[in-house]
Amino acid sequence: MTLRVARHTNDLKKIEDFYINILGFQKLGGFQKHNNYDGIFIGKPDLDWQFEFTQSQTKANHIFDEDDIIVLYPDTIAKYNSLLENLLKNNIQKITAMNPYWNENGQMYLDPDGYRIVVSPLKAQN
Repeated sequence: MTLRVARHTNDLKKIEDFYINILGFQKLGGFQKHNNYDGIFIGKPDLDWQFEFTQSQTKANHIFDEDDIIVLYPDTIAKYNSLLENLLKNNIQKITAMNPYWNENGQMYLDPDGYRIVVSPLKAQN
């Protein structure tokens, strides 16, 4: 089974830049003008999950709260540190999580749409 998490955005270019150039995912595919939607698929080719982001004339109306997050677990400490350095280099500011667990076990950031992403070292190997 493959999992795809799809989300509408108002700025596909900013989302693509953030998830590919800052978080290190790859563009796996995309489409244009499919029933007036443009979209991209982002992930890693060897994983059985991916993100889909779409944009259309209809504006995205994001309704979420501070506990709605995506958690990323880099598989090595080197990849974890590299990801944090890349976020810092791109002026993505760390924010405080509402759930104290994530402040103790990771670092939280906002993507261009305002969704919270935690980068956690909990599953990283040396």
